[in-house]
Amino acid sequence: MEDYPKNIIEFRDRFSSEEDCILYLKQLRWPSGFSCPNCNGKSFWQTEKLLLKCKVCKKRISIIAGTIFHGTHKPIRFWFEAMWYITSQKYGTNALGLQRILGLGSYHTAWEWLHKLRRAMVCPNRNKLSGIVEIDETMVGGEGHGKRGRGAEKKTLVAIAVEDKKQGEIKSIGRIRLAVIPDASSKSLLKFISENVEEGSHIRTDGWKGYNKIIKNNYQHTVLKSNDLIICHLVASLMKRWLLGTYQGAASKQHLDYYLDEYTFRFNRRKSASRGKLFYRIVQQAVITPPVNSKDLKSEG
Repeated sequence: MEDYPKNIIEFRDRFSSEEDCILYLKQLRWPSGFSCPNCNGKSFWQTEKLLLKCKVCKKRISIIAGTIFHGTHKPIRFWFEAMWYITSQKYGTNALGLQRILGLGSYHTAWEWLHKLRRAMVCPNRNKLSGIVEIDETMVGGEGHGKRGRGAEKKTLVAIAVEDKKQGEIKSIGRIRLAVIPDASSKSLLKFISENVEEGSHIRTDGWKGYNKIIKNNYQHTVLKSNDLIICHLVASLMKRWLLGTYQGAASKQHLDYYLDEYTFRFNRRKSASRGKLFYRIVQQAVITPPVNSKDLKSEG
C-alpha cells in the first residue's frame, strides 16, 4: 500500500524527527520486512539510528548503504525536506533555490544533492512506451554559428519519443522519453528506439534516412512531413522552455541527460493529483538507486 503525506502539513507532522525519516526509509527499503543482505535473516537489533544488526549472522547493516544517501553527513531529515521541496515545485528548482530553502552553507552541496536525486527519478524497471509513438530529435544548447539542424555545432542532439493517446478528436499526450544521442545515424536512433519503445509499436517519424530500418526491427513505421510531428515539437518546446526558465540555460552537456530525466519524471506525472505521491516515488527510488560520490560528480562537470 502506498503511504505518503498528502500536503505540507501532513509532511511536517509525519517527519518531524530524524527517527521518523529513518523509519520511513527502512519501510521502503524492505517493504516485505527486513532481510539481511548477507544471510537473508529476518530479525535484527537496531544498534544506532542508521545501523541494524542481524540476529542470525551478527552482520551490521546500514539503512542507507548502497542508496543515494550513502555517506551523507547531513541529517536524513534535511534530505526529506529537499525531496519534498523539489517535488512540490511545479517546475523544479535550481541549486541556489535549494541552498536557500534548506539553509545549506555550500552551494555545491545543494548542486550535488540535486544531481544525486535526479538519478533517483528514473525507475530502473520502467515500462517502455507503446501504441502509437512519435519520434524526432531536437538540438539543445546555446547559440552557435555555422551548420544548422541535425549536425549543428555547439549544440547537443536530443532524441524525443512521445506516446500519442488521441481518442477520436480529443488530443492527449501520454508518456515521454528523452535522451542525449551522439548523432542522428541509424545506429544511434535505433538504439534509442529499442531501449524506450516496445516492439510492435507503431512509430511515426519524419523522412530522415536514419529511420529507414525501423520496420526491419519489429516496429510499424509511418513517415510524416517534419511539420506534422506536432506532439514531438510541443514536448521539445516545453522542455527547452523549462531548461531556460528553471536553470537559465545552464544545464551543461555533461549533465544534460540527468536534467532530461528530471523533466521526464515531472512530465509523466504532470496529472498526479498529489505532490505527495511524487515525493513517495522519489524516496522509493532513492533507496534502490546506487550511490554516487562527489568525486564522480565533479569529474562529470
